[in-house]
Amino acid sequence: MTLAPPGLVFSGTVRFGTNVLFGPLDVAVPAGQWCCLLGPSGVGKSTVLQCLAGIAGQARAGTDAQAPLTHDGAARADDGRPLHGRIALMAQSDMLLPWLTVSQNIMLGARLRGQRTGKAGRARAAALIAQVGLEGLDHRKPADLSGGQRQRVALARVLFEDRPVVLLDEPFSALDVATRARMQDLAAQSLAGRTVLQVTHDPAEAARLGHRIVVLTRGGMIEAAPPDAPTPRAPDAPQTLATTGRLTRMLLDLT
Repeated sequence: MTLAPPGLVFSGTVRFGTNVLFGPLDVAVPAGQWCCLLGPSGVGKSTVLQCLAGIAGQARAGTDAQAPLTHDGAARADDGRPLHGRIALMAQSDMLLPWLTVSQNIMLGARLRGQRTGKAGRARAAALIAQVGLEGLDHRKPADLSGGQRQRVALARVLFEDRPVVLLDEPFSALDVATRARMQDLAAQSLAGRTVLQVTHDPAEAARLGHRIVVLTRGGMIEAAPPDAPTPRAPDAPQTLATTGRLTRMLLDLT
């Protein structure tokens, strides 16, 4: 990471045609912190990430040419510099190219930018493959992988990008409990000091990882206090369990 990570600012209202999807909303992610965004399905959590990544219009492209997605507000870095080129996005879909190997998919960003990864890049990709528990599978194609393995390849690709701002949309949702905990630990360690905004439906995950926890509702947002302990927090620590319970109750009350 060559530049200090900025904070993120998202504000305003998002509409699909004349219908308000959500907002007005104001979310700030402090520089160098991990913010977890929770909330019921359909309230716009993923759209917040898409707006920050500059792809919100593409996400709706082709659904209705007469009803484009519009965002009236700000989706920017707080240092005044463009976010373009400083963001790594892990979407809900793994977005692996089926004709590329695991290793090639991890290095895809550099390939699309016309950059040569060289021996050092290949070695780094191999190290990440081992870290996400896929050692020996570097030459496999996505069709030969399980859903959880594909998701770990997508995580490795985000880590390979080495960006100061990272947007994660349910990055561990396809993983079993033990693998999920290990990947949470890896991500927390690898992305320490970055600005991370993560969408999750898992209160326990937010309690483990979040420096800041925000619950998005159709009426706005609710700030929830994270445990007073360093991340990644032990899943069975009393503070982690208590926060998980509070978040779960909050989400139950919203539905």
